[in-house]
Amino acid sequence: MINVTKSYLPPLEDYNFYLKKLWESKWLTNRGELVNQLEKNICKKLNISNLLFVSNGTIAIQIAIKVLKLKGEIITTPFSYVATTTSILWENCTPVFCDIDPYTFCIDANKIEQSITPQTSAILATHVYGIPCEVELIESIAKKHGLKVIYDAAHAFGVKYKNTSIFNYGDISTCSFHATKVFHTIEGGSITCNIEELKNEIFLHHTFGHIGDDYYSIGINGKNSEFHAAMGLCNLKVIDDLIISRKSVSETYDAILNFKKLKKPQINAETEYNYAYYPIIFESEFILLKAKKLLYQNSINTRRYFYPSLNNLPYIIRQNKCTVSDSISKRVLCLPLYSDLESQNIDKIATLVNSVL
Repeated sequence: MINVTKSYLPPLEDYNFYLKKLWESKWLTNRGELVNQLEKNICKKLNISNLLFVSNGTIAIQIAIKVLKLKGEIITTPFSYVATTTSILWENCTPVFCDIDPYTFCIDANKIEQSITPQTSAILATHVYGIPCEVELIESIAKKHGLKVIYDAAHAFGVKYKNTSIFNYGDISTCSFHATKVFHTIEGGSITCNIEELKNEIFLHHTFGHIGDDYYSIGINGKNSEFHAAMGLCNLKVIDDLIISRKSVSETYDAILNFKKLKKPQINAETEYNYAYYPIIFESEFILLKAKKLLYQNSINTRRYFYPSLNNLPYIIRQNKCTVSDSISKRVLCLPLYSDLESQNIDKIATLVNSVL
């Protein structure tokens, strides 16, 4: 089976180099040497001032909502992984869905203001497939209305916009380091904060609210282990090569697929992209399902990423109508994309897709 993604694993001897240190130190978790080193290395790599390594991308969003003390309504996107919405619900806030841009599939910044009410406390937007949101417009709207901005940058590791890391935008930016991501630590995530006075509070929130025997605030176990950090240290060394390879796979798809009958999301100008996913949009859900079935019959696993549109989740009380997201979510399919996907398999996948168009 050719899966929609395949996790990169470093040479075993590279990982064992770090494991040997763990067997010697016996320091396996609770912010050991490797966790601290990974944070420093990522900051240096991405040219960002701070990053906290946490257990996953979902807890990162929850901590962001908690530390900003958000209440009431949070304007968000209906086109994202479900964790974006459930994190809002988990923190007892109300997601208010704003429809998406028909070209980038990120939240439509031009529609945000019409969703703002006296109960609105923040905007939580996703850089969908690693494609940057309209960060300048969102920032101006947030300043005008006194709102906080959180970016779910789960797909956006390594992405730059206007020559700066996408993590540098918003009050807080979160990321996922899940095994399916461009950069992974098997399980993991991160928080980057641009509000200086909140950085210490975020740290406390991810470690039960205490340091040693001194207790300062509420907290949760958002820490990650030395084993996960070791994987991250290995993978960070080759991330540039992995992105180059993913770009090559994407460009091969571009050359073969029939874009007279298909669409792709558009990447904003001045973006240095990471080729996180390869989504295509069919003319109808019927054709998508036909293609998905044919691919599966040929041992190719694809994913309807993202489906359904989150405003239609059965446990959402306020189900705003999001016409663009509703349409795109029914017609989008992510094709297999990973660094060592062989050219003959890319050709096979694209040819099968074209055959149903």
